Amino acid sequence: MLRANVEPEIRRIDMPDGSIVQQGAAQPAKVPLYESHKTIHPKAVKGLYRRLKTVTFSVLLALFFIAPWIRWERGPDAPAQAVLFDLTTPRFFLFWIEIWPQEIYYLTGLLIVAALGLFLATALAGRVWCGFACPHTVWTDLFVWIERIFEGDRAERIRMEKQPWTARKALRKAGKHAGWLTLSLVTGFGFLAYFTDAPALLHDLFTFQASYEAVSFFAIFVGMTYVMAGWAREQMCMYMCPWPRIQTAMLDEHSLVVTYQADRGDNRGPKRKSQNWDERRAQGFGDCIDCGQCVQVCPMGIDVRTGEQADCINCGLCVDACDSIMIQQGLPTRLIAFDSLAAQDTRASGKTYQWRLIRPRIIVYALLMLVIGGAMAWSFALRPSLNITVLRDRAPLFVTLSDGSIRNAYTFKVANKTRQDRSYTLSVAGLPNAEIKVIGEAEDEAAAHTATISAQPDSVATYRVYVTAPRTAVSATSLPLTFQLSDTGTNEKNSHDSVFMGPAN
Repeated sequence: MLRANVEPEIRRIDMPDGSIVQQGAAQPAKVPLYESHKTIHPKAVKGLYRRLKTVTFSVLLALFFIAPWIRWERGPDAPAQAVLFDLTTPRFFLFWIEIWPQEIYYLTGLLIVAALGLFLATALAGRVWCGFACPHTVWTDLFVWIERIFEGDRAERIRMEKQPWTARKALRKAGKHAGWLTLSLVTGFGFLAYFTDAPALLHDLFTFQASYEAVSFFAIFVGMTYVMAGWAREQMCMYMCPWPRIQTAMLDEHSLVVTYQADRGDNRGPKRKSQNWDERRAQGFGDCIDCGQCVQVCPMGIDVRTGEQADCINCGLCVDACDSIMIQQGLPTRLIAFDSLAAQDTRASGKTYQWRLIRPRIIVYALLMLVIGGAMAWSFALRPSLNITVLRDRAPLFVTLSDGSIRNAYTFKVANKTRQDRSYTLSVAGLPNAEIKVIGEAEDEAAAHTATISAQPDSVATYRVYVTAPRTAVSATSLPLTFQLSDTGTNEKNSHDSVFMGPAN
């Protein structure tokens, strides 16, 4: 008698902990849907790239914390802080440069140039910005340094995590978090000092006289620094920052990235002390002794030997770790190195590789930066010290006076960007025999075609202006009109085009 080959019924069961179990003839192991985050404890390392990171971090931190304290005299009733993003005025001050809200396009252009610079740096050397200059990387490195002071290096921290709580462990943890909180407080003040006067802010915080807004933003900056640099760390780069996914489009085969020389290092395997290198190579092993130092020093916890990865921040610490091991083993360095994929492929075929600095994308990024940056610099150098804004009344469009002449009303604004009182002469062009009158200003019968207005230092003066023209001069329902403004002291001029409305003929 033949037995039918019947597949056993398999049932899917959702467990309370979120895992899935399949019941049937075979019972596979439980596979969790979610895995708890594994804390990464990067090991301290010495070498070229570690020194470069330390120097870069030191310079950037010094600039960040010192800049708000630099004084810059701008005259009476003007802020004396060299770098200030004053949201109450509002003005952006950068030494001798003052940006008004109407000139926000300068900041837009600056952001575009910075983005292109980031693209250029990525095309040249991968995520070198992330590894050496990103604020998150800088502060995370500081927090790890504080952690290392109180809890020791990687191996000691891992052992302490597995040990039960004792008074000594609690004190070391408390010291670490106190250091983190202190750095977060200093950082929060540093951020806030760019938006208000630094000495006044420090006094207000210590005397509990700071405004609700200042205290709120200070708490936000402190909290975000503590959470991001102390707890999130590499998770910020892996799951929250979009740049790792975007930067792959900026790379090409000639970009310098951290690479593992697989043709030289594989096959990998531990090396016994009694084993010499001739024996290892006879057994098919490469130069990599699988010590894992490159993984232990990585702040992202990745293994660069498995190939190119978007999460690698190109910090070069694995290069320092591997070079130190190669030196100990008496082997050439650069088993892990900054290299290009094209170089690896070329050397694998036995040819000589010459790194190409000038490439199409490099030229495009550099030219765009040059053009946009040059246009911004040219525009800024030629920008006037006075700006005009004119709004014509829409209701009514015009008024017919008793003598038959037509009058239009306008709201006229002049921005005086200097630190002195200014007097201006206002006139109109494009409309024959037009007369101008400024409400609230004394009329000059001898100069009916012009008016005199003034503006206080670093302010916007608003006026109500009437323009009147004879009926015979209004030949259409809409005529072009130009307001002309001349500084009586410096003879600087500016103009603004508008229209003059009249009745249908």
